[in-house]
Amino acid sequence: MRLAVIGTGYVGLVTGTCFAESGNHVICVDVDEEKLKKLNAGIIPIYEPGLKPLFDRNVKEGRLRFTKDLRQAVEHAEIIFFALPTPPQEDGSADLQYVLQAARDVALCMNGYKIIVNKSTVPVGTAKKVKEVIAQHTHHPFDVVSNPEFLREGAAVEDFMKPERVIIGTDSEHVKKVMERLYKPFIRSGNPIIFMDIESAELTKYAANAFLATKISFMNEIAQVAERVGANVDWVRIGIGLDSRIGKRFLFAGVGYGGSCFPKDVKALYQIAKEHDYDFKIIKAVMQVNEQQKRSFVEKILRYYDGDVRGKRFAVWGLAFKPNTDDIREAPSLTIIKALLEKGATIAAFDPEAMENVKKYHPDLTITFAKDMYAALQDADALIIVTEWSEFRTPDFEKVRQHLRSPVIFDGRNLYDLEEMRNLNFDYISVGRPEVICHKTYAN
Repeated sequence: MRLAVIGTGYVGLVTGTCFAESGNHVICVDVDEEKLKKLNAGIIPIYEPGLKPLFDRNVKEGRLRFTKDLRQAVEHAEIIFFALPTPPQEDGSADLQYVLQAARDVALCMNGYKIIVNKSTVPVGTAKKVKEVIAQHTHHPFDVVSNPEFLREGAAVEDFMKPERVIIGTDSEHVKKVMERLYKPFIRSGNPIIFMDIESAELTKYAANAFLATKISFMNEIAQVAERVGANVDWVRIGIGLDSRIGKRFLFAGVGYGGSCFPKDVKALYQIAKEHDYDFKIIKAVMQVNEQQKRSFVEKILRYYDGDVRGKRFAVWGLAFKPNTDDIREAPSLTIIKALLEKGATIAAFDPEAMENVKKYHPDLTITFAKDMYAALQDADALIIVTEWSEFRTPDFEKVRQHLRSPVIFDGRNLYDLEEMRNLNFDYISVGRPEVICHKTYAN
């Protein structure tokens, strides 16, 4: 099939590449000439495991192309995917300017019947707005479809190639047949394509992300209680996660969620409800807890040093909002680092993939970037772990001890066993678990 993908961010690039991998001919469009230059030179501007081999193969085979020429892409395509940013506005609602501008521009280029597919995460009612805009600028027939993405950064290729479900919002029988044929190669294991009305499809994406964010914030609240009563949140997690009604995933306590989806989508869902005269109290609490969790972790560090970290040097492992990505949007690391810098501390940070993005997008952060995880520790007063990259899970603790001024670890992801840290004679402060204090004496 002939496809066009408008936008080459995480969603657009993965979508275009994976559709090409199943034999379709895909033209990806973007207005960023620097990004297009890199893509046409074989350079992927994001870090996403497994994407590069598929990208290289399909570019070589001529099934995947990149251009600024929207007309060429629209005239080529039977189906046109919108994979455009919908950033939050000041009130948290989704900004639809890029989606609606694309609708207008596509309409002006149409040369026949097209299926327009919203992959972007958009509020309920967006498909109607897109229809109205397109109808104002073309006489050609078209259909608008909601096809929300459920891609996890760091596992996006796997999620696209083997989706747990594909959701299609449409009221057209013709569209159902076309979209079913398009997605058939990806659901051979039997996972379903679910057809529903457009409004339900638009709401499903927000509902999914908000529910997962709620699980995270709930466990972070449990962690707060566990610290106060002397319990261990890890045992609580295991105890409830084995209940099939709850499930094991998204139950890890930590320093809060971040990234491009959860913060944005939770805020947007709250605003959608508010615009329809409903106060979504649970979602409001989820957002509040997430912000408090970041502050709470900083408070742990400050309390250990009796409220004064002036002149202290901290090694930070992890800058990305999660492992296996270079995405730093809404990353808890940035909140923690900024708070410590404001208190007079200095920071040496290491992340396997995200350091360049911090340098590019946060040049105001006066921190040192280390060449590796152990170099970050040199002459630091303590280690702070913010992102659970695999290489941080089993470090050489003797080397950690040798590089640090004091054997102190603040672990925002609960990577290490409490008894092991006690045996290694580290001061070890994690989240929702008893503190291991071998050296410092202070009031809990």
